[in-house]
Amino acid sequence: MERAVVLIDGGYLAKILDSDFNRVRVDLLKLSEELCKGSERLRTYYYNCMPYQHDPPTDDERRRFSAMDRFIYTLRKLPRFEVRLGKLGRIGGEFVQKRVDILMAVDLVRMSWGRQIGKAIMVTGDSDFVPAIEAAKDAGVLVQLYYSRSAIHDELLMAVDDCFEITKELVKICKI
Repeated sequence: MERAVVLIDGGYLAKILDSDFNRVRVDLLKLSEELCKGSERLRTYYYNCMPYQHDPPTDDERRRFSAMDRFIYTLRKLPRFEVRLGKLGRIGGEFVQKRVDILMAVDLVRMSWGRQIGKAIMVTGDSDFVPAIEAAKDAGVLVQLYYSRSAIHDELLMAVDDCFEITKELVKICKI
């Protein structure tokens, strides 16, 4: 049986679950198992950032940080799950994730060229991953993409071997 890894851009997944599916929550273990059907799941990697907090934090910031901290703690207890956290950076007046894409790209290339996987299943919409996807494919890895039509770059769709839209049926199967 082919060994697969699931790479989830947590910010991307949260965005599409909020906008496309009316703030539904999914069980990430169920989602990982569903995406890996027919393959052995080596591991699921979840990438995100902790919410920003001022010094001292507001009550709302403290609440959001605590909720995310509990969520990350729960994920880390799941079998074959790894959490990779980037940092929030400020560009202008807006907070943006830093290092998350690089962490995901490095893991994809490292596992591909280390012959740990035969398939990489990505949940993202960012075309910054195209060079890492090409490197994984050069190593003989089949790269699959799960995405939302509302947030996807054509260049990313063209770079992967297979692409699948995240559907209402998939979300219903994995809904909490």
